[in-house]
Amino acid sequence: MATSTHGDVRDIALAPRGKDRIEWAAKDMPVLRLIRERFEKDQPLKGVRMSGCLHITTETANLAITLKAGGADLVLCASNPLSTQDDVAAALVAEYGIPTYAIKGEDEQTYYRHINAALDHQPNMTMDDGCDLVSTIHTTRTELLPNIIGGMEETTTGVIRLRSMEKGGVLKFPVLAVNDSDTKHLFDNRYGTGQSTLDAIIRATNLLVAGRNVVVIGYGWCGRGVASRARGMGANVIVAEVDPTRALEAVMEGYRVMPSVEAAALGDIFVTVTGDINVIDRRHLERMKDGALVANSGHFNDEINIPALEEMAVNKRRVRDFVDEYTYSDGRHVHLLAEGRLVNLSAAEGHPASVMDMSFANQALGSEHMLKHASELQPRVYTLPAELDQEIARLKLKAMGIQIDTLTPEQEQYLNSWESGT
Repeated sequence: MATSTHGDVRDIALAPRGKDRIEWAAKDMPVLRLIRERFEKDQPLKGVRMSGCLHITTETANLAITLKAGGADLVLCASNPLSTQDDVAAALVAEYGIPTYAIKGEDEQTYYRHINAALDHQPNMTMDDGCDLVSTIHTTRTELLPNIIGGMEETTTGVIRLRSMEKGGVLKFPVLAVNDSDTKHLFDNRYGTGQSTLDAIIRATNLLVAGRNVVVIGYGWCGRGVASRARGMGANVIVAEVDPTRALEAVMEGYRVMPSVEAAALGDIFVTVTGDINVIDRRHLERMKDGALVANSGHFNDEINIPALEEMAVNKRRVRDFVDEYTYSDGRHVHLLAEGRLVNLSAAEGHPASVMDMSFANQALGSEHMLKHASELQPRVYTLPAELDQEIARLKLKAMGIQIDTLTPEQEQYLNSWESGT
């Protein structure tokens, strides 16, 4: 473990390997590269102290490099104890001069010590992935509030927490819900979570997905992605959902839809993607068949009632990296992946760089927008302006070599008029 004034990482000697991997990811992040080139010239974030609580991955590193290129004085910490890539954390410190506090597998005490180390930077702006940074500021680090102009939030879970804070009247500065941008949730949540979740399950278990019953609990954008990828690999997909419209959509997509407690007796592989607590509870665990695999791709491991699983088991052992086997008194085994933490970043590498290119373009442009407009904003949760979202989509298409139509003046006039009829 390497500790210095520049951060806290596992092994600084891992930095060269981390740099190679960061550069590899950069090849598939052309939109962020274009933004970085402009940021280097315009310096829109010059003098801004920023603290980021994010998954420390190769893609996040490229965002951090972009923010620093734009003039930001940035410090990073991990947003999940198992999502850190240790070589990337080392490279951020040693190769790019970005203080980083993150160690894969850190305990809860270290996790919050790292958050507080990032907050010791006395930020003017926050960048969060799950709202732990913002919630810490609002509970134990309230002395920082007068200097904070605003923040950005990356995840569905974090936005849910922030909207609860806003509704309760406790949110003290404006936050951009980057997660709600179309170029984030329509792509990152669906295609990124879908692919990376199946990738993680396969890496952790080396099991064949085809022919198995995969139960997806939650049919938001992340659930849609997981269900689609699982079906594409030959799984029989069952969806459990509480929202009637989403459940109906799943039916129309050809999935079996049923209550989660019924699916519990049928599933071979379970994936939770809801952002809620105990969606796999004791009543589900009691009904699972021998050999069932349980994974979570939501931000927090609260989605699975792990204390109940611990109580039910007469024995627990780690049978593979990221696979814990729980044995029931009747001899059944249930396998929990990645300690119930978000499996795609714990047991694999998270989303592919090409989809994070758009998500982190939203973060970069969001930070610029927040700095420009913070004085006009109230302590509320806002979405990024649609024109910025559209610009990111245009840049992505351009980078992919894809051209699209544009409206003619006649078509624009027609769409903006009401006179023409049948």
